[in-house]
Amino acid sequence: MQRREFLKSSVIAGSAAALTGAAQAAGTEQSKSFHLKYAPHFGMFKNAAGKDPIDQLNFAADQGFTAWEDNGMKKKSKELQQQIADTMEKRNMEMGVFVAHGSIGKPTFVRKDKDVWNSVLKDIKDSVEVAKRVNAKWMTVVPGNVDENSRDRLAEGYQTANVIELLRRCADIFEPHGMVMVLEPLNWYANHGGTFLQGSPQAYAICKAVNSPACKILFDIYHQQITEGNLIVNIDKCWDEIGYFQSGDNPGRKEPGTGEINYLNVFKHIHSKDFNGIIGMEHGNSKPGKEGDMAVIEAYREVDQF
Repeated sequence: MQRREFLKSSVIAGSAAALTGAAQAAGTEQSKSFHLKYAPHFGMFKNAAGKDPIDQLNFAADQGFTAWEDNGMKKKSKELQQQIADTMEKRNMEMGVFVAHGSIGKPTFVRKDKDVWNSVLKDIKDSVEVAKRVNAKWMTVVPGNVDENSRDRLAEGYQTANVIELLRRCADIFEPHGMVMVLEPLNWYANHGGTFLQGSPQAYAICKAVNSPACKILFDIYHQQITEGNLIVNIDKCWDEIGYFQSGDNPGRKEPGTGEINYLNVFKHIHSKDFNGIIGMEHGNSKPGKEGDMAVIEAYREVDQF
């Protein structure tokens, strides 16, 4: 039985009622904000809010969400990007991450290749312009895979040195704009075998070596539960290099309460450290339809009770 099923029925009923009212009528009174800046994404509330992205933003704001993230923001038209930015400004919502560069499956950063590296740097420069348009500060950078299969495979230390060198060049682009690339360690066991960044200690060491305010860690709680566990201890040990969090329960990568992670305690701990950043809701819905949308909002209400 999931943890949420043990909570008081009055809390569940209240959450459902607030959501239903918001879905049925425009202009409903905004729900109470959360203690932390949880950021949904496009598609998460499409059943309750409709397919239009602006309607989804307004719906989320009505439920008390004060942030949003969109991995695919760069692929949207400039016109839609501007509409999103204008709506978020009007609703006092903060923009979370979008993907500035992600090259999963390729040894992009670990091997020196002038053309490949120039392509990465172009991605970074293009991302600055998008970030300005949508008022984003944080952008995800995934530095590709390790070099495992080439005949002249580089030793691990050389690969790490190359990653640091290219990240410093990326940071030099972001830093003058006050923007931050967040490096996301990804698990090898369920989703992304072979990626260079796996755990928070490794990401911490890389950020220390890059030594720039424009290079921080994206601590994805789902990925790090799979890779290393010991979540609160590892959060504390690399706290000064964490710029952003993402959530998702394990197994299944759905909303809190559907797996093994005690999100109430994890979020309470993050809140106790006066974290003022964003926690991206990078997961799916455990149930289909409007019921699934309701379950997500209900889940975050439950783990935000501190």
